[in-house]
Amino acid sequence: MRPYAGLEVSLEDTAICIVDETGKVVRELRGASEPDLLIETLATTGLEFECIGLEACSLSSWQHQGLTRAGLPALCIETRAAKAAMGAMPNKTDRNDARGLAQIIRTGWYRAVLVRGRQADRHVRCSAQVGRC
Repeated sequence: MRPYAGLEVSLEDTAICIVDETGKVVRELRGASEPDLLIETLATTGLEFECIGLEACSLSSWQHQGLTRAGLPALCIETRAAKAAMGAMPNKTDRNDARGLAQIIRTGWYRAVLVRGRQADRHVRCSAQVGRC
């Protein structure tokens, strides 16, 4: 089985949906939105993920860095493409969004976005302060 996961991140917790290569939902769960705790939650499944997708948002950079640092195959997908793909879903909930993201990742109907590292974020903030680093 080649599992794919979609993560719908919010401030306190993250909805997680895991699907197999055919699109069948294997497992749904929730985990804390802090990267280390999220990694622990994913590890409890005992699965070796093909890909883990997050929609680009203010928290996704932090989540993505934690997941990739732990050796997980995570990527952030472009928000507009995700919304367009999930637009036909009747009920907007975190659970349904996680399901939609998992299916988007499985099918490859996404556009990945570049996630800057911590050093690049620091450089951008410092540049905005006009040489005050």
